[in-house]
Amino acid sequence: MKQIIKAKLLESLQSIWPIAAVVAILSITISPMEPGTFLLFLIGVFCLIIGLSIFTIGAELSMQPLGSKLGSTLASSGKVWLIALVSLVIGIMVTISEPDLQILAKQVSRDIPELALILAVSVGVGIFLVIAMLRMIFHISLNKLLIVFYAIVFVLCFFVPKDFWAMAFDSGGVTTGPMTVPFIMAIGAGVSSMRTDKDGHDDAFGLVALCSVGPIIAVMVLGIICGVSGGEHVAELLPQIADTRSGILHYAAGIGEYAKEVGIALLPLAVFALLFQLVTHAFSARRLIRILIGLVYTFVGLVIFLTGANEGFLPTGSALGQSLADLGSGWAILPIGMIFGYFIVSAEPAVYVLNKQVEQITAGAISSRTMSIALSIGVSAALGLSMLRILTGISILWILIPGYIIALGLSFFVPKFFTGIAFDSGGVASGVMMSAFVLPFAQGACIELGGNVLTQAFGCVAFVALTPIISIQVCGLVYNLKSRSAVKRLISEQEVFLDYSVVKKPKRTTKAKEEVL
Repeated sequence: MKQIIKAKLLESLQSIWPIAAVVAILSITISPMEPGTFLLFLIGVFCLIIGLSIFTIGAELSMQPLGSKLGSTLASSGKVWLIALVSLVIGIMVTISEPDLQILAKQVSRDIPELALILAVSVGVGIFLVIAMLRMIFHISLNKLLIVFYAIVFVLCFFVPKDFWAMAFDSGGVTTGPMTVPFIMAIGAGVSSMRTDKDGHDDAFGLVALCSVGPIIAVMVLGIICGVSGGEHVAELLPQIADTRSGILHYAAGIGEYAKEVGIALLPLAVFALLFQLVTHAFSARRLIRILIGLVYTFVGLVIFLTGANEGFLPTGSALGQSLADLGSGWAILPIGMIFGYFIVSAEPAVYVLNKQVEQITAGAISSRTMSIALSIGVSAALGLSMLRILTGISILWILIPGYIIALGLSFFVPKFFTGIAFDSGGVASGVMMSAFVLPFAQGACIELGGNVLTQAFGCVAFVALTPIISIQVCGLVYNLKSRSAVKRLISEQEVFLDYSVVKKPKRTTKAKEEVL
């Protein structure tokens, strides 16, 4: 257990320290901060490292085994209605407890209640998890489904207030976070393991991609139902911290609130795990205890993480954005935003896992380093575009529509598993630091420059969820070309060998040549 804790602490440290280092350098050079704000940030760094470590241990002990067993049990039952019902319920429950979603919900307009947004997004994930499961059962093409649903998304834009556009697309990015992704992937792996056809493994990818579309549609429908224009975003006042004691007390005051929120979110999941065990007896007593202990770890880690993100990173990001917006008529945020993008994606532990996975699948044809560079450049460009929107006020659809046309078009020219991995990677790249730091940074800059926060600052998570889809599929295109070239070279070598053999043994090699060709 000590080795696991050490490994998770190291992963969390790798995820957080690049941003902490960049913020520290900026605070002592071109963008000095108030001592109290910087103190909150330092405490937040510590909380995020500790909280994320405990949370990921808990997710591995509880979410992954529960999801995998749930998936295999549902698949073996052979009852489509049961698979659909359980997928709907579990998708809603897991998404409600997603930390990224809770952080985003605290930053939206006052005209949109937090609970309404969380429930809408959760229902969206639940419905599309059902669709994802049915796709696996009935062998439906992933890229065709994505084309249909993204077409629906962009059509809905004509019926929804424009203030909802960026928020809706951001909801799709933050939903697939550290709580949802492991559970959804585990269910998918459990269902695919019961299939014996050659496409079963490939169809395990794409669940996260479909579950990212659901929240976008759900938030747009929420905008139509509410009938509001999106409201006016009200900036949070930065807390005034005079000394270290007041900083600690500020954090202590927030822990109780977040413990209550997390407890309410995780309680249905714990009840579901117990009911699942009573009905199926899927786990041994020892395994069930490990799952319940994992849920406790998840609770503690999530409380610490949310406290650090909301009380430390949110105000720091906002203050830094406001400060940098005063430099160079605001254009300083463009290169600095791109620097944040480069380091954020390269520091995400899940991105490291994804890169290694692609390297293994392609047998080294697409190296981990190539993937890392492609993702870093893509996300850096995404945040550059986000900062450009703040400075110019261009519509988010001017970027998203051509972006998704390119992404969906590429899906017809790359191997099937690359499309699933690429669309799944959007949730991986838009990790915890996006909603906890970059989005508040964009909001702070937008407020200082006098822009519309809802239409200009929101949307950076959506861009970060889009660019990996394109960059990874480009890698898949390169892999496809390399594979074809290797096959042609092999056939050419075989032809030379067989032609030489024809001189020696014409009757035997003619048949052999036909078999190879």
